[in-house]
Amino acid sequence: MLVNTLNPVLFSFGFVTIYWYGLLYALGVFAAYYYGTHLIKHGRFSMTLKDFDNAYFWIVVSMVVGARLFEVLFYQPSYYFANPLDILAVWKGGLSFHGGFIGCILSVWYFSRKHHLSFWQFTDVLIVPGALAQAFGRLGNLFNQELVGRAFNGAWAMIYTAVDEVPRHPVQLYEIFYNLVIFAVLLFLSKKKLPHGTLFALFFIMYGACRFVVEYFKEPEVMWGFLTIGQWLSVAMVGVGIVLWLKIRKNQVRQ
Repeated sequence: MLVNTLNPVLFSFGFVTIYWYGLLYALGVFAAYYYGTHLIKHGRFSMTLKDFDNAYFWIVVSMVVGARLFEVLFYQPSYYFANPLDILAVWKGGLSFHGGFIGCILSVWYFSRKHHLSFWQFTDVLIVPGALAQAFGRLGNLFNQELVGRAFNGAWAMIYTAVDEVPRHPVQLYEIFYNLVIFAVLLFLSKKKLPHGTLFALFFIMYGACRFVVEYFKEPEVMWGFLTIGQWLSVAMVGVGIVLWLKIRKNQVRQ
């Protein structure tokens, strides 16, 4: 039996409080930035560092805004409408993956058009470290003791002391694991000569499938019919990924 006694606060000094959640998300953002600049410096992505810096800043902003909007509008509207100032407190948690993902895609599409880049190549560059960033984010959820699993009496069950004394599925650990596996697969494939968009499509399929399954072990948040919002969105991700994969295979536009 695992017991989660983690403190969501890394340290507090006066009116300044640093949360593990915010720090871990920042590390994920930095990892993606480092990966992108590494490819540019080694001639594997045709974009200047200055343009990448500018684009990446707005991509991160779009990700945070999209993630927060989805959380506020679809997951906890009653809470946030009653506490509107908390909408801005993103460092405490409450960022929807699907909303952030849509925000990133829209921003990448805009900057790809602006700088005459391949949208599919740009997404392939960002999606590899994006999977790693997701693992960091789920670790942040573990520190926050949020998005907990259903009651479970197995040997690896976890008690979230900030929630209750009920043993539950440690779903954050499940999600950290599958995001690390996705990252490893994409990193391996990134070294091969594949058509643009392949990694992006595979992420859709792998993440959507894994997220769909793990949702069954979570304490349901919001149900739409017989599935959670996360599951419906994951089904859509898998569908889009398959369509994109088939299109790429048909066109065979190689790097």
